[in-house]
Amino acid sequence: MKLRVTCQIVYECPANVPLILMLRPQSGAAQQILCEDFSLAPNTKFSEYNDIYGNLCQRLISPIGNFRILSSALVETSDKIDVNFAARTLSIEGLPDFALIYLLPSRYCESDKFLFMAGEIIRNFQTGYEKVNAICQWVRSNVVYEYGYSSSSSSACDINLSRIGVCRDFSHLCISLCRAVNIPARMVVGYLYDLEPMDLHAWFEVYLQNQWFTFDATQVEPKGNRVVMAYGRDASDVAFATQFGNIFLKNMHVSVERA
Repeated sequence: MKLRVTCQIVYECPANVPLILMLRPQSGAAQQILCEDFSLAPNTKFSEYNDIYGNLCQRLISPIGNFRILSSALVETSDKIDVNFAARTLSIEGLPDFALIYLLPSRYCESDKFLFMAGEIIRNFQTGYEKVNAICQWVRSNVVYEYGYSSSSSSACDINLSRIGVCRDFSHLCISLCRAVNIPARMVVGYLYDLEPMDLHAWFEVYLQNQWFTFDATQVEPKGNRVVMAYGRDASDVAFATQFGNIFLKNMHVSVERA
């Protein structure tokens, strides 16, 4: 399916503040960027670089006053995600080097604190895919999806205690449980077609049998038509905007439409 994805952000900037943005999707295994537009108003110089996870980042200094950022793209996406219940885990010594970092605890994913809990959830399942699917089902059944209860500082441990959160919280808890049983897991942010309510979305991927598999604990069925913006260990690596000073978000609008 071809999707038109758009994210518009408006800031109020009382001073010139350094910003790092992650708002331009790139072509990849399950998506092809057909055309895109990235604009800043007022017109502002920016440079780009790829971070250690391969994400395309925009680096700039915000102008004083109202500042609008617009990113849109026409993207050819995959209608389905790969599902393979026979996919096995790899031994740690058999993992490629790039996957090893996704076994470790991180800022929002304290996987070393979930060893017993994860073991209980997966104990009746054999393959790696079955284990991750069981983790997703457990999180979906035991955590309520609701805005206003978690914050940008909430970690997997916090969500496990409150049992209330949003997509980033579901992903952090799932990632922590997967890493606790030695399954490499990374966070993904981007767009999901037909998401309600519409917003930027977070899900996760796990590395099984020499392939990354997509999982989303907020969705009942496997869903394709996703547009990836960034990958990382957790939310600290995939923020759509990182500011180094005081600026204020006035408005943010996200849309995903069938082209």
